[in-house]
Amino acid sequence: MSETKSTKKNEGVYGAFELKRLYPRNYSIGMLIAILLHLIGITSYYVYQAMSREDYDNIPTVRLVKYSELGPPPSLANESIPQIAVSGPVAPPTVGVPIPVPDEQAPPEQTIASQKEMSAQAAPSLGNDLSSGAAQITQDIKIEPEKNDEPGFDAFVPYEKGPEMVVAKTPEYPEIAKRAGITGKVFVKVLVDKEGKPKKAVVIKTDSELFNQAAIDAAMKSAFTPAIQNQHPIAVWIVLPYKFQLNDGN
Repeated sequence: MSETKSTKKNEGVYGAFELKRLYPRNYSIGMLIAILLHLIGITSYYVYQAMSREDYDNIPTVRLVKYSELGPPPSLANESIPQIAVSGPVAPPTVGVPIPVPDEQAPPEQTIASQKEMSAQAAPSLGNDLSSGAAQITQDIKIEPEKNDEPGFDAFVPYEKGPEMVVAKTPEYPEIAKRAGITGKVFVKVLVDKEGKPKKAVVIKTDSELFNQAAIDAAMKSAFTPAIQNQHPIAVWIVLPYKFQLNDGN
């Protein structure tokens, strides 16, 4: 009976005993967490200040001085001018000085050919395989290979106007597929060059491999107008669908 009465008495105060019993522990935990957070914040502040002070110490100090605060320039009157040492008398050269000789010992006069006369002379033979003649200087001409403007198979190429089919070829229905009554659809990816001609054709999706070669042949025999980008023709990949369907009379 006493337990029942105490239970009924405590029903009016919800959680009072539990809160009083847990209050000291929760208060201690809260205080510890608050102290730790304060310590972490204070430590971070001092660490940051120490690191910033090291960075400031490495920055060179620049002092701005006005022109009026500068003193007069040093005088050049008292400075000693370095003397240039002069050597003694130089003996006259003994090489290349003409020495007079009698006329009978003088060599005959020589005539120097002009550049025009020298260029007209035949060049000396340099070997059995080299023909004699006027000397000519040639320069090697490097022929650079043509730039490959072919886009990648999966590359995205923007253009203002896409290729339009001018000549459409109907693929030939394979005889074996016609006899077996097989129908289907083939998607061929075609590379149309700058001149509108199909350069490559690849099957990307097919209902039957019997139709692949016929679809490729039809795509390669077609003609297009080239794609236009910035008012210039470019090479692009396009996808052509080919449908193989038997007529009612066949």
